[in-house]
Amino acid sequence: MTLSIHNYATLTDEECDALIVKAKAQLGERCVILGHHYQRNEVFKHADFSGDSLKLSKDAAQSTAEYIVFCGVHFMAEVADILSRPEQIAILPDLAAGCSMADMANLMKVQQSWNELAQVLDVENEVTPVTYINSAADLKAFCGEHGGIVCTSSNAQKILEWSFARREKVLFFPDQHLGRNTAYRMGIGLDEMVVWNFTKPMGGLTIEQIKNAKMILWDGFCSVHQMFKPEHIDNYLAQYPETKVIVHPECCFEVCQKADYVGSTEFILKTVRAAEAGTRWLVGTELNLVNRLSEECTDKNVQFMSPMLCMCSTMFRTDPQHLAWILDNLVAGHVVNQISVPEKDALLAKEALNAMLTVV
Repeated sequence: MTLSIHNYATLTDEECDALIVKAKAQLGERCVILGHHYQRNEVFKHADFSGDSLKLSKDAAQSTAEYIVFCGVHFMAEVADILSRPEQIAILPDLAAGCSMADMANLMKVQQSWNELAQVLDVENEVTPVTYINSAADLKAFCGEHGGIVCTSSNAQKILEWSFARREKVLFFPDQHLGRNTAYRMGIGLDEMVVWNFTKPMGGLTIEQIKNAKMILWDGFCSVHQMFKPEHIDNYLAQYPETKVIVHPECCFEVCQKADYVGSTEFILKTVRAAEAGTRWLVGTELNLVNRLSEECTDKNVQFMSPMLCMCSTMFRTDPQHLAWILDNLVAGHVVNQISVPEKDALLAKEALNAMLTVV
């Protein structure tokens, strides 16, 4: 009999901790728990591997585990399913753990935009579709089908270089900020970039704007990183001018321009950890990661950039109660919340993912 989540909803975190530890011991090497950097500490502490979404999927695929429990969000579990071996099963503790950015671009909207661009351009020969890994599997499949590719925040520049070597233009989705910040660092001017508003015909652009653009940026963003503002940096530096500012490239252009360093979560962790003792850092990324980094780097002063609370609310949905429920069901021989990408999408998405892995 499958155990119900309702039996776990009223348990305390401490009670769930005991159940998780017990279930992990019973499952042994049959199960691996992946914890994304943005995950809450109550769950993160139980992870066998931690990191960003691509690193975690690769770790899981290389393991001998039968079950991959991804404490992250939906698109991450999809990537784990695509990259893992056929006999491995990817599981998401809470199916409601999505990504607001990923939801801003769906296959219907992207296909419609591609068709509209085809009225102006020879899209198959002029435009490379590039999707950020923070997207649904069917969008990765779309890129695979149309000679496109996937990127991460750490390899976006190399991916764009590959893309421009093949075709004149890039359609970049779903995060406009990663696309803009990366392209600008490559020497592409802001006047060569346009934002495609998927709610308007032809993206709200003129034929001339489309023809002149090198980067066609999807009108999407991360709800966490858009909270950081240039004035947050200005106000902090006015008080502590010696501060080094480091931010994620999902932040807006103005914030990234004011930062001393811009890079992925792994880059942020590596940079601050390697910094000299006594240095002060203002960090613009998700709160749970910054708090853990501050607790770890006690020889430095690590501060969260925004005066407001900025955590990934969808990532936060994965709690000890859901993790205990998932693991107890596995002990009982039941798989719940399996994430399985349809074979056609998986094959095409893997083409786009493998293209990325070949480039980097």
